Amino acid sequence: MTWHLFALFFASTFFISATPGPNMLLAFQYGMNYGVKRTLWTLAGLSLGLFILLLSTLLGLDVISRQSPWLLTIIKAVGAAYLIYLGISSWRDAGDGSLMKDAREMSEEVAAEYSAVDSESESTANTPQPRSLSSAAVKVSPSNTTLFRTGVWVSLSNPKAILFFAAFFPKFINFSAPLWPQYVLLTIGLFLSETIWQIIYTLGGKKLASWLDVGNRLAWLNRGCGVIFIVIAAALLAEVINSFMV
Repeated sequence: MTWHLFALFFASTFFISATPGPNMLLAFQYGMNYGVKRTLWTLAGLSLGLFILLLSTLLGLDVISRQSPWLLTIIKAVGAAYLIYLGISSWRDAGDGSLMKDAREMSEEVAAEYSAVDSESESTANTPQPRSLSSAAVKVSPSNTTLFRTGVWVSLSNPKAILFFAAFFPKFINFSAPLWPQYVLLTIGLFLSETIWQIIYTLGGKKLASWLDVGNRLAWLNRGCGVIFIVIAAALLAEVINSFMV
């Protein structure tokens, strides 16, 4: 992998990571509710969950590239179609909702997922057990272990991440060169961009939400991601077509 290609990968992931998905909303919500210091436990959980999904994807691509190269071509084609779908969806849905609204809806969803604390079992009130993988906040102050575990579960609760990684990564991997050095670089780039934005959402919570909710800023952020998805999809399709012409 050339440094030029890595720079393109990092710029793309950094821009995409800025969009307020489940992980970022979790950091945003917890940063406001529990403070930065305690939310670091949640960020650690989010990183672990992301690493598990990423490792699963890269191991799968590694096996496929060595044992079934033809299947890798199919994955690129299907991945391109999926990225085009994401691009169109991001553009069309860009104007729906706001960051503060999404955070409130997530809080309401979580509140519904937790059963009312029984007055006879107040000893367990400080350690609620999440019942949904999409939980992103709790009514009572949780333990550090719960903060970490919730971060892991929220990260793992989005199986679409594996599909996205499988669609997104092949464009930046040279399968004819040693793979693991490239995997390490891609992992570092992805984690760096994700961590930076998680910290920004944790620290900047209300200010960032207020800034993004002014005018069409959040909408244009989503539209920009949609354009990136479609451009990468076009590059993947070009590789697939070129493989059949060689």
